[in-house]
Amino acid sequence: MKKHLILSFAMLLFVGIASSAAYKIDRLEPAFWWAGMEDENLQLLVYGENISELRPSIDYEGVSLERTVQVKSPNYLFLYLKIDKSVQPGAFDIAFKKKNKTQLSYRYELKQRRDGSAMRQGYTTSDVMYLITPDRFVNGDPSNDEVAEMKEGLDRSDDFGRHGGDLAGIINHLDYIEDMGYTALWLNPVMENDMPEGSYHGYAITDFYETDARHGSNEDYLKLSEELKKRDMKLVIDMIMNHCGSEHWWMKDLPTDDWLNFQDGWQVTTHLRETNMDPYASDYDKRNHADGWFVESMPDLNQRNPLMADYLIYNTIWWIEYADLDGIRMDTYPYPDKDFMSEWTRRVMTEYPNFNIVGEEWSSNPAIVSYWQKGKHNPDGYVSYMPGVFDFPLQDALVKALNEDDSQWGQGLPKLYGMLANDHLYADPSQLVIFPDNHDMSRFYTQINEDFDLFKMGMAYIAVTRGIPQIYYGTEILMTNPNSDSHGEIRAEYPGGWADHTANAFTGEGLTADQKEAQQFTKVLFNWRKTSSAVHNGCLKHFAPTHANGLYTLFRYDDESVVMLVMNKNPEAKDVNIVPFKDEVIGAATQGTDVISGNKVSLAGETVNVGPRSFLLVEIKK
Repeated sequence: MKKHLILSFAMLLFVGIASSAAYKIDRLEPAFWWAGMEDENLQLLVYGENISELRPSIDYEGVSLERTVQVKSPNYLFLYLKIDKSVQPGAFDIAFKKKNKTQLSYRYELKQRRDGSAMRQGYTTSDVMYLITPDRFVNGDPSNDEVAEMKEGLDRSDDFGRHGGDLAGIINHLDYIEDMGYTALWLNPVMENDMPEGSYHGYAITDFYETDARHGSNEDYLKLSEELKKRDMKLVIDMIMNHCGSEHWWMKDLPTDDWLNFQDGWQVTTHLRETNMDPYASDYDKRNHADGWFVESMPDLNQRNPLMADYLIYNTIWWIEYADLDGIRMDTYPYPDKDFMSEWTRRVMTEYPNFNIVGEEWSSNPAIVSYWQKGKHNPDGYVSYMPGVFDFPLQDALVKALNEDDSQWGQGLPKLYGMLANDHLYADPSQLVIFPDNHDMSRFYTQINEDFDLFKMGMAYIAVTRGIPQIYYGTEILMTNPNSDSHGEIRAEYPGGWADHTANAFTGEGLTADQKEAQQFTKVLFNWRKTSSAVHNGCLKHFAPTHANGLYTLFRYDDESVVMLVMNKNPEAKDVNIVPFKDEVIGAATQGTDVISGNKVSLAGETVNVGPRSFLLVEIKK
């Protein structure tokens, strides 16, 4: 049963209900809050049969009920509270009355915040995110594989079925994640997806306040956060403001006529994300993009409804405070109402000034992606408060740079150089999240035609260039999707995550020689990155590939060190002229250290040698 329900929720969250036969509260969200928040306002959604017939009241010093909103459905009340910053933590009754007689009472709690909660430090450029699809990583608790009251059970034979991965499996393997050099964890959504089929991915939420029971509980999610903090690691939540699942509890009794977009008859979105910044876009096209649904099973939420907008904002802040989060990955960022997204980012970043958020804008055009970043001066005056965006343009350029024939004009490595030159479009390129692949696209090793040399070259670039790296689970062991680009195959089970697996990536048993080498290579690379201040916050300078030479050199540098990456796509070794590098970056240094091998590299001459279809990654201490 859901912890929201009164019978199971009362003791766990200090909720007391004394009800008459006529009325009861099925839900009150959020179920508790905190004293001392920056925002002194709070919306409470109250749901129960004919609850709108009652009039709530509160008697607690520092808390006042500012207004009560009734809606079309008689089963909802929206309460707006003002909570003074000086209010003391404690519990109080919300009395629901009819004709001055209390019909029921709800015990509400204001909790004590963690020390330093408001100034929590989000993930930074010193971090590397590890992205996990929880259902496909490790089955740590087989007892939750089947949950009787939920609509979809276990079916590992189906690529789109539930496979049983859970939070316990992730917690049990944090040693591996930490040992690999990853410092932050981004999970695909773990909130409840009680859908009849295809719910494993997490993007059709049916309860915004509950962890899916097949992954564990809210307490398990909090435990994961706590275990990460013990390791000085961070937790990034995956959120969706655009839509919910068609089996969301409110779908059977929508509060208002405009709770959803196209509520009277759904229609699919046009996916014309360009309408957000197109100076010539028609209102018709804007609406059909932003208000259209992805699919019938994902109703599109209307954030222009102020009750919906507040609900989503307070839900976001609740999760940050409850689970001690370090960042948010926002799904389908350009699809909700864009003015709401501006306000959402403003409210979150006002509450937590050092927090971090990254939004998904899947476009290979940096002019479109940069529109959403905080600090960008847009011609239409649109203001965002979101620190980062995913660098889809650079991911696209990286794959093309590795795959294309450098002998053709403008092909190959020049693509990578040219895309990075577009950084003038971004307010802060260092805050972009960079990645070789993710859960929505073919595996990186598949995209580069399973070329191990190119894999290592690409991963070295991701580790060194500006931005915050994100690595998808299994990329480090060359997971592929050779048969199709099906999401179910892309999000395959991680070897060793189930008892019947013949290969185990955690122990190395059953892995190929290349997989073991790739895993060790990735481990060395990202553990080194933890130590490099030049990569975290240093300047960047690169030297353009010339026509058909198949070489590209990029530097990161600060007052402590210089990091040099030379990529060589040629089938033969190359002596690379370093005289220009000495003039501008290296200076008088005569020696550096090869990051991967640990060997010394002489810089005393005019050239360095880079092996065929390889790279040279050198750290030079000042």
